[in-house]
Amino acid sequence: MTTELTQPTAMVPAPAPRPAAPARNRRRPRKRPIWDEEPSRIGSAGKAVALAAVVLVVIFPLYTVVLTSFSTQAHTIETGGLVVIPGDLTAQAYVQIISGGVVTRAVLVSVGITAVGTVLSTVVSIMAAFGLSKPNSFGHRTILFVFLITMFFGAGMIPTYLLVSNLGLINSYWALILPTAVSAFNVLILRNFFMGIEPGILEAARIDGAGEWRILGQIVLPMSGAVIAVVALFYGVGYFNAFFNAMLYINDNEKWPLQLVLRSYVLQGANLPGGPSATDTRATGTVAGMPVKMAVMVLALVPILIVYPFVQRHFTKGVIFGAIKG
Repeated sequence: MTTELTQPTAMVPAPAPRPAAPARNRRRPRKRPIWDEEPSRIGSAGKAVALAAVVLVVIFPLYTVVLTSFSTQAHTIETGGLVVIPGDLTAQAYVQIISGGVVTRAVLVSVGITAVGTVLSTVVSIMAAFGLSKPNSFGHRTILFVFLITMFFGAGMIPTYLLVSNLGLINSYWALILPTAVSAFNVLILRNFFMGIEPGILEAARIDGAGEWRILGQIVLPMSGAVIAVVALFYGVGYFNAFFNAMLYINDNEKWPLQLVLRSYVLQGANLPGGPSATDTRATGTVAGMPVKMAVMVLALVPILIVYPFVQRHFTKGVIFGAIKG
């Protein structure tokens, strides 16, 4: 009988435990930024109250203006001016100012000046910005420096008036367009946007034989719809709301734009030509005073309220993107 001798197996020592990492080296769970956290009920309620207050502050004056324009003269006298609670409603103020011809002609003048001026200013600004977006173009630095100077320094009212007078533009609609045709700020917005376009796209078009006009019309402009819409909105609102140039250069009352009529009639209290006075409203059945003034204000707001919703969606994208790419 044989016995097998087995050698005892060697015991493998267990690995020593790792020392604990210092407390400062341990990763702590990162807290999410405050704008990524779920809003609390108190925060949501506070935002709702704040937004409601802002909307009320914006809507209430517009509501009183519109309601006063549809009120009778007697009701506005009873309420002491602006109407808050509806009473006797009538559209006689709108019928009166439209049939009188003064406000209607002023609306047509303002719309025409705004349309022509916006198209002209936008086209000139696009061409200037496209040329300045090329760093190696002729006179790039000098022309850009001249544009920047105009943002901080102006010739003044008297030299500008003498220039307009020597050009024969007094009492002309072009006097309301040409002196403010180009804004250096809008040109810089367009320039910064054009400089942000991928250079490889433009270079590929040049290799394929496209000229600068074709590149601008078929490549750059389709890619710049947002910023062009914003710049056109800036120009349009500026032309429609301008009255100071008309007050300086337009001597014929029949050529007054709507804002100058609004200033003369609403702010200064002048009577519209052919409009009734406060003493003969009872005999003629027409209205005067506050309802007519508010009706003129409503007509001045309508064109901007119609155009702005179509451009508003491009506003933030166009301005911010153009500013970041500078």
